[in-house]
Amino acid sequence: MNRHTIAILTDSGTDVPVDFARMHGIRILPLSVRFSEGEYLDGVTISPKEVYRRLPFELPKTSLPAAETVRNTLAALQAEGNETVFIITISGALSGTYNLMRICAAEYPTLDCRLIDTRNIGIGAGFTVMRAAEMVQEGLDVNTIESRLRELVKNTKVFFCLQTLEYLAKGGRIGKVTAAVGSILDVRPVISCNEEGVYYTVQKARGAARAYKTAIENAVSYAKKGNAYHMAIAHGGVPELAAHFEAQLSGLIAGARSFIRTQVSPALGVHTGPGLIGIGIQHLS
Repeated sequence: MNRHTIAILTDSGTDVPVDFARMHGIRILPLSVRFSEGEYLDGVTISPKEVYRRLPFELPKTSLPAAETVRNTLAALQAEGNETVFIITISGALSGTYNLMRICAAEYPTLDCRLIDTRNIGIGAGFTVMRAAEMVQEGLDVNTIESRLRELVKNTKVFFCLQTLEYLAKGGRIGKVTAAVGSILDVRPVISCNEEGVYYTVQKARGAARAYKTAIENAVSYAKKGNAYHMAIAHGGVPELAAHFEAQLSGLIAGARSFIRTQVSPALGVHTGPGLIGIGIQHLS
């Protein structure tokens, strides 16, 4: 199949860099952030900085792309001559986006929709979207791309720390992480997504500095399990801390096939709060 007949559709929670998406023709459907005075499109009409500024005063709601927007996008992709659409989303256990896309895709039986639940969040999910685009550009056939993407899902991990678990708990995204963990003793979890795409505690540490060190150690250990990997550092409004992590991981970065430093989307920021710092690793299958 000619590579120009394959399209890629994702949601803004995957944190695919805008320039990369534009270069590879990836369609990104924005999630929504809804404050009492109005609704905003994730990363389009509201920024992470603005979300963090407002959080102390109001916890907004986040919502999926409108079903009509999904349908219109699929119709447009088909009208453009695409025969296959890879629909790649953040974890279905953390968001209803995957299920929404699945339902809408079923309404287009003549369009070959291949749905991939990354079982991950942020750039951990974005890695898989980016690899899909690269494989399409290389001219690989649809079945090969799908098979490799499903393997990549199993070989992708994020390790992140939060300033507080308050926002995960309030948003109902706490998963297997204990919200009350060590608030008095300042015990902080290093968090990741498990095989089902649910948040869980990888390891605990007392104090921010030890938690950061633990996250870095886990990332290094995971990266060394494979011969080739992509890497990212993601942050929630703390570029200085991201730069510190980058310095600490300079050797690992030098050995990566690619490296991204990125900020999490506003919608993800609602659920994690300011101060998030994380490391993403994807092994090549």
